[in-house]
Amino acid sequence: MSNTAATSATASEATASEQLGAETAQKAEKTEKAQKAEKEKSAFQSWIAEHPDLWEFILFNILSNVSTASRFAVLWSLTPLFVNVLHMTTPFHFAFYNYDAAAGGLGVFLATILAEIVAQVVNFFVQMKWVFKSDSNFKDAAWKYVVLSILLIIVSGFAPSYITAWANGAGFGGIASTLTAVFNTMLAVVVSYPLLKFWIMPKTK
Repeated sequence: MSNTAATSATASEATASEQLGAETAQKAEKTEKAQKAEKEKSAFQSWIAEHPDLWEFILFNILSNVSTASRFAVLWSLTPLFVNVLHMTTPFHFAFYNYDAAAGGLGVFLATILAEIVAQVVNFFVQMKWVFKSDSNFKDAAWKYVVLSILLIIVSGFAPSYITAWANGAGFGGIASTLTAVFNTMLAVVVSYPLLKFWIMPKTK
């Protein structure tokens, strides 16, 4: 009995030792991973500190996708609603706006304008709070942004009619609204970034 008890005790000790060893190894592995992650984080933060303008531009483009998603969502929702459901295809011509029936008429014009308005409202708050982290006066930044938005809305309002007409003629009519949204997004990036950074949302401190 004593030999059996001794053998059992030895086996128990061995099992406990193995469990302790396994736990120690797991803790060491977790510690190593945490240290590695912290090191990578520190390296990334150092890179950001060394290249603040480049990181800001990257962040601008990444977070611009929030407004881009809003633009696509509204455009994809309203275009079929206005054109296919409500049949708002009456030709619309005003100044340089040229929305004939082939371009979707009044329905596409309204969908484009409304999509751009929503996108610009979303973009204002995203850029001010998360990208430029501006300490500028809100009212001062807001009226300047309205000026920029009007410019973008005017351009985004007349360009789609020509893009849609071209897309239909080239056999790409099914993705005309997508091509329009892509054009407006690229325009917003090229025009908006320098104006937002240096005029609308500059850091004052």
